[in-house]
Amino acid sequence: MRVRVLLFAVARQLAGCDVAEIELPEGSTVADLRRVLAERHPPLAAILAQTRFAVDAEYATDGTRLSEKNEVACIPPVSGG
Repeated sequence: MRVRVLLFAVARQLAGCDVAEIELPEGSTVADLRRVLAERHPPLAAILAQTRFAVDAEYATDGTRLSEKNEVACIPPVSGG
């Protein structure tokens, strides 16, 4: 299945794009997506452990199953002052 991942803030900068199209096997989870994103976009690997994912506008856990119909967002940590 092909999952479309929206990238924001520093994730967008590190990946060099605002949307990543990721091919995953049926039944894959957010943890699988996290792993494949790190493989396909190595600069993202440094922040993916601290990155949250939202699936259909709801925060997801690593165990959340994905489908092609989902809207997935990669929400990196932010710092402020």
